[in-house]
Amino acid sequence: MQDGFVITNARVVTPEGVREGVSVQVENGRIVAISEASRPGDREIDAGGNYLFPGFVDMHSDAIEKGIEPRPNTFFPVDIAVFELDKKIASCGITTMYHSLSFAEHEVGLRNNSTAAGIIREINQFSHKLKVNTKIHARFEITDHVAVPFLEELIRDNQINLFSFMDHSPGQGQFQDIISFKNYFGPVYAKSDAEMDGIIERKLEAKKNDAPRFVAHLIGVCRERGIAIASHDDDSREKIDWLKKMEIGMTEFPVNIKAVRAARELGIRVCLGSPNVVRGQSQSSNLSAREAIRSGFGDILCSDYSPMTMLHAVFTLERLGILPLHEAINMVSLNPAHAVGISDHTGSLETGKDADMVLVDYSDDFPRVLKTFVAGREVYATC
Repeated sequence: MQDGFVITNARVVTPEGVREGVSVQVENGRIVAISEASRPGDREIDAGGNYLFPGFVDMHSDAIEKGIEPRPNTFFPVDIAVFELDKKIASCGITTMYHSLSFAEHEVGLRNNSTAAGIIREINQFSHKLKVNTKIHARFEITDHVAVPFLEELIRDNQINLFSFMDHSPGQGQFQDIISFKNYFGPVYAKSDAEMDGIIERKLEAKKNDAPRFVAHLIGVCRERGIAIASHDDDSREKIDWLKKMEIGMTEFPVNIKAVRAARELGIRVCLGSPNVVRGQSQSSNLSAREAIRSGFGDILCSDYSPMTMLHAVFTLERLGILPLHEAINMVSLNPAHAVGISDHTGSLETGKDADMVLVDYSDDFPRVLKTFVAGREVYATC
């Protein structure tokens, strides 16, 4: 799509509310005006009274792992998986994607360190050819000290845009006991009981001896490069207090209401999963995202493992009366953009920002993406 066009007759969703029947003027990939009248002579796209949203900013999606390894030990080339997923992402209204790659040696296929590092470098090599803005979210399993040099090198080489640390050892966080840990990892990733026992033993030993200093070291390296940092699966006031002490501004998928309450009190952003909102429950029987948001706790929604759910989560929150539409949209656009430090140029429909936009039909109470624009370029269309 050429630069210089106007979208007319749209229900434009801004951070403050919904503006009916207005026009959005785009020049050179940026929004130059939002008004009641369009400028004569510009190419016109009639929105037909449909919604115009800001493009979604998905700061945590590990769908790429399943794209590359859809079944255990069954791998597709990285470029094929990423390019095909890129098309799907655009069709879901996501205009900035943080592909999440985990560093957790001895766990699951792609999560071993050399493989994850290689995938990150390969994605960055061809990211400029993709339809959506493509960034990298590196996840560090704190019990894997072997990952530290891999991650440090990637950070110093500007290969990582967001960093988070996670602790999947049993007895806390997502896995409150050994049985829940084994039930999750064993069948899904074809690990025997003996293999699971070995993983658990290594995790608990590393957590006790090595994890604190390696976490502190990598946080320091991220700070040197200005990389946003998040924590994963926090489950207590003590963990949230530690995040505040370390000046870490985000907690992803906190597992209970006391953790999200503590985060709100301390000004730490809470990221919840959009699949949790759509399904009405956590896959791990932890915190309900709907109930957290209904109680006033929750700032960001990410797709976690399912990009299609971001759009449906927004309308679920609105339909159930949990949030007005514009506030639900902020959870998938402006709020994550603020959290990862890109809100100066994307995340909302405002003059001067990139024309990252999504045209959505909700005429029959079911949302459908009609068009997706990235910096004014049409990257997906059904009409």
